[in-house]
Amino acid sequence: MLKAQYQTRGPVPQDVIEAVDLQLPAPTAGQVRIKVLAAPINPSDVLTLTGQYGMLPPLPAIGGNEGVGKVEELGPDVTALKVGQTVLLPVGCGTWVTHLNTDASKLIALPDADPQQLAMLTVNPPTASLLLSQFVDLQPGEWVIQNAANSGVGSYLMQLAKLRGFKTINVVRRESAIAATQQDGGDVVLVDGPDLAKRVREATGSATIRLAIDAVGGAATDHLAACLGEGGTVVNYGMMSGEPCQVSPSAIVFRDVTLKGFWLAKWFRAASQAEQGKVFGELVQLIASGKLKTRIAATYDVSQIKEAVAAAAGGEREGKILIVPK
Repeated sequence: MLKAQYQTRGPVPQDVIEAVDLQLPAPTAGQVRIKVLAAPINPSDVLTLTGQYGMLPPLPAIGGNEGVGKVEELGPDVTALKVGQTVLLPVGCGTWVTHLNTDASKLIALPDADPQQLAMLTVNPPTASLLLSQFVDLQPGEWVIQNAANSGVGSYLMQLAKLRGFKTINVVRRESAIAATQQDGGDVVLVDGPDLAKRVREATGSATIRLAIDAVGGAATDHLAACLGEGGTVVNYGMMSGEPCQVSPSAIVFRDVTLKGFWLAKWFRAASQAEQGKVFGELVQLIASGKLKTRIAATYDVSQIKEAVAAAAGGEREGKILIVPK
């Protein structure tokens, strides 16, 4: 058994984490032993390793915030689960491991489906879903624009928008990302640049756009703001550029464009169980049925955690990096 552990944080994320032996006791009353099937590496995980994320666990820590596993052993008094069942792992439990013990009450049973796709359920799909629903009351036929469209969230957002009847303008930062983004169902795919607003007007017939989704920051935020109509909203959820969001005074003063932020962790804290159940109930069914999925660039064993984190932190890849224990 192995775990991917880090004792410090630093600017090169793969340098601070390593695979070490894991010793687990037998599950106690109310616990189960889980064999991890798959766990993704998200941008937030990389920022946690560098110390730049908004919420940092105490050290030493095990990497990974989401994933799925299979019940391998039941502790005393566990009746709600059975051996062999696929379950969603608790958020933030340290999922870059081969095995873990956890309270049975914290696990959510999942349908039998592709575990690698189910492993990405907790972070990116709800982020995409809520970005589309929490800020602007979009109606079928309306346009929404996003950057980082070739990211995990971007892929889910395109698919969910299509399912809900919205049209998407999808902005990427390099020509090589266009083809894969088009394959994900983007209605319009453009490379970012200072003249983005002009090209968006040409592509949409000067349609009024009320919602822009920004994961990049810096000048890219202003490029999106310039595409919006009167009273439009830019929602930022990431800082891929490493730069503060920029929005010109002309957008804010003359067109009443607003800039808001979204952090899924804060939504989890505020949302009721019923609200969370509604969001995840829809997403589980869509993923299990194959209607919602995202590309996987590569999979790595826990023993290859340094290579996996380096791949996730690097640029110009198409799809997600997953830890898939052998």
